Amino acid sequence: MPVVSMQDILADAFGRRYGVGAFNIVNDLTMEAVLAAAQETRSPVIVQVSVKTVRQMGARLIRLMFAEMAGRVSVPATLHLDHCPDRKVIEECVAEGWNSVLFDASKLTYADNLAQTREVVALAHAHGIAVEGELEAITGVEDGIGDRYGGPVVALDLALRFMRETGIDSFAPAIGTAHGLYKGTPKIDFERVSEIVAAEPRPLVLHGGTGLSDAVFHELIARGAVKVNISTQLKITLADGFRSYLAAHPTEYDPLKLLGAVRKDVQAVAANFMRTFGSAGKAA
Repeated sequence: MPVVSMQDILADAFGRRYGVGAFNIVNDLTMEAVLAAAQETRSPVIVQVSVKTVRQMGARLIRLMFAEMAGRVSVPATLHLDHCPDRKVIEECVAEGWNSVLFDASKLTYADNLAQTREVVALAHAHGIAVEGELEAITGVEDGIGDRYGGPVVALDLALRFMRETGIDSFAPAIGTAHGLYKGTPKIDFERVSEIVAAEPRPLVLHGGTGLSDAVFHELIARGAVKVNISTQLKITLADGFRSYLAAHPTEYDPLKLLGAVRKDVQAVAANFMRTFGSAGKAA
C-alpha cells in the first residue's frame, strides 16, 4: 500500500478513538517486523526513528528502506522522526520526504519554543509533512535525548496557545509517563488529557508507553491520546531475542535462522501492542 500521511492516520484514530502504535525501529529487521505485525493485525502503523538512528543510518536510506518495505504490506503506514531538537536533522528529513517530525524544543523558553516550532511547522507543512510539538520535557533520557527529571508542567492556557499559534498536528503533553522502564507505578494525569482535548480537539501523543498497564492505555486512548510510543520494549525484545536464540543453539551458525527468530519475537510483541491499543482490524 502507498505510504500515507501522519495526518490521515491520526485523524481516523482520533475520530474513532483507537490507538496507533509508534514503534521505534533501529534497523531493517525491526522495521520489517513492525510492518509485518501491522499486516498480521490489519493495523495502521507509525514507524518511528530516533535522531541517533538517523545519524547512524542516514535519513535518505531510512526513507528509501521504509518506502520499499511499506509498499509490500497492505495497511496504512507512515514514517516519523522522534524527539528531535536539532533543526538541521529536521530539515534533512523534510528534504528526504519523511511523513512526520517531532520538533522537541522543550529545553527552550516558552517563547523560543513557540517561535521555533512555528517555523518548523511552516517548513514541514509546505511539504505536506506533519509536526508533533512538545512543551514539557518527558521524564527520562532515551537515545541521548530527554531530561532525567522531566520539566515543569505548563499551564493549560499556555499549552492551548502553543497548539493554536504553532499549528502543530499533534501535541505531546507531560502527563506522568516516562521514557525507559518504570521503577514504580506512574501517577497518570488523565484529566489533563481530557482538558486539553476538550478545549483543542486534536490528537495527543503518549510518550513512555513501555510498562503501562492495558487499563492505562485504554483510558488514555479513550480520552484522545491516540499516538502511542513504544521504544524500550522493542529494544529489550530485540536484545533478548538474540541472547535466547544463541543460548538455545550454541552450535548454530546460520545468520538467517538467527535473524528470522529474532524478527519473529519483535513482530509478536508489536502485534500484541496493536491489539491492546485497539488498532487491530482498523486498516482500510
